[in-house]
Amino acid sequence: MSKVIVRMKGGLGNQLFCYAAARRLAMVNGAELVIDDVTGFVRDTQYRRRYMLDRFNIKARKATPTERMEPFERCRRALMKYLSCGKPFGKRSYLEQGGLDLDERLLTVKVKGTFYLDGLWQSESYFKDIEKIIREDLRIDPLDDVVNQGVAQRILGCNAVAVHVRWFDVPGHEGVYNISKDYYQRAIDLMEKKITRPHYFLFSDDPVSAQSKISFPDGRLTCVAHNGGDEKAYADLWLMSQCRHFITANSTFSWWGAWLGQAEDKIVVAPEFHAEGKAAWGFKGLIPPQWTVVNGTCA
Repeated sequence: MSKVIVRMKGGLGNQLFCYAAARRLAMVNGAELVIDDVTGFVRDTQYRRRYMLDRFNIKARKATPTERMEPFERCRRALMKYLSCGKPFGKRSYLEQGGLDLDERLLTVKVKGTFYLDGLWQSESYFKDIEKIIREDLRIDPLDDVVNQGVAQRILGCNAVAVHVRWFDVPGHEGVYNISKDYYQRAIDLMEKKITRPHYFLFSDDPVSAQSKISFPDGRLTCVAHNGGDEKAYADLWLMSQCRHFITANSTFSWWGAWLGQAEDKIVVAPEFHAEGKAAWGFKGLIPPQWTVVNGTCA
């Protein structure tokens, strides 16, 4: 049986993109999906990320050491990449993403034997045709602790808007990657016009700085700050996805929070913002066409 071995990497949002693209590729080719949950993280000395999808409803098995090209994984992987790059796109057994823009060629790849998929693949177009399956795979069982259950009940009892603020540069300083406060104020103004008395649930890696950055309507803000760190990122994602509407940051984490939201009439606001590097954003295929794009100039 053929198999697709997907190399997971990045934070939670990027890992979800890796999984979804690989799940679809394996499914349409009748291949087994195998998850390499090791090699994409062993050299991440800056962020020290790790595999974070064990809390989801994912049935794919983990790769064996042999499937991870061990021993001498780095050298063997480099050789396989080199040999594959000399072949036509559809004939490669190791497919590494060549850029961030949507590459529709992936949708027609025919998998034979053992196939390696390496990249972020940040577009719903890579898995839109199996959306129901992806949603079921990425289901998180309701959290059973008192605090998260209490927040979830508050979310479900109002016109909840999830607001995500991600800090890539030092909070409170002008930088290259932080989205401007004007973006958030325009997004809130839009929600105020379209929704009856929305209540905002703020998610952020620095909630104190986020609250000082944005002016929310009096009495209609709940700061969700109890699920700290990567260990509980799935919990914040679950809470975010329970909201009815969304104001995302330039972040794949809030992208997925919004995408996983179930309301058919949901309003999703995303920043119109182009950047490369650690906060790459605005490339072809990233923002679903039904979302509302608002200028997000950095500040």
